[in-house]
Amino acid sequence: MSSTTTSTAPPPVGHYPHARRAGSLLFLSGIGPRAPGGGPIPGVTLDAAGNVLAHDIELQCRAVFANARSVLEAAGSRWERLVDVTVFLTDIQRDFLVFNRVWKEHFPENPPCRTTVEVTRLPTPIAIELKCIATVED
Repeated sequence: MSSTTTSTAPPPVGHYPHARRAGSLLFLSGIGPRAPGGGPIPGVTLDAAGNVLAHDIELQCRAVFANARSVLEAAGSRWERLVDVTVFLTDIQRDFLVFNRVWKEHFPENPPCRTTVEVTRLPTPIAIELKCIATVED
């Protein structure tokens, strides 16, 4: 098994790689919309204590998809090889329709399997996180 970490995606927030290959499968660690290099979170407004006041789910969806694509490519796979994605949203009632629209733009045909769940909070002040499984060529 081999692990991948890349500077083209935001650094992990804990002690884990961006991805790990097992045979012909690639497992991505949870990834959010933070900017590569540890930059700011797109589309989020925080108060002085770091609590989320507002977020733009469309900007965050586009950023998290770009980050996942970067990790896939760095690990020897690609966007079209995704087979299963778990999506974590912090406000499913408010954000699901926009997320679903952006998802469809990124997967116009043959989308991967998907599970979408609401969570109370994520480790950083983000509104979306993805957990992905893809195939890699031998």
